[in-house]
Amino acid sequence: MGTTKTEAFTATDLLLAKYAKALAHPARVAILRILLERQSCICGDIVEELPLSQSTVSQHLKELKEAGLIKGDIDGKKVCYCIDEQAWKQAQQMLQVLFSNYTPCGTNCC
Repeated sequence: MGTTKTEAFTATDLLLAKYAKALAHPARVAILRILLERQSCICGDIVEELPLSQSTVSQHLKELKEAGLIKGDIDGKKVCYCIDEQAWKQAQQMLQVLFSNYTPCGTNCC
């Protein structure tokens, strides 16, 4: 297998790609919506909201946590998750900058 050559990209592009990858699954988007609505949530409560097994939800939570979009605090045997406010604002700003750089090209585009 070849290397990904990530060193050829800016730190900003790598971070934005990390956030985008975390957002690239509908289950993760649904988890984020739940956390945004409730402010914080125990893993078991998230499982009750989604048509997925506990282990699958845990894997998606792990991906979101590794991307930095959420954080989790252990309380006994339970883990309470919430949005990581700093990373959330950073991801929001980075996506906003990317999308705002678009200018329509008129009828001469492909």
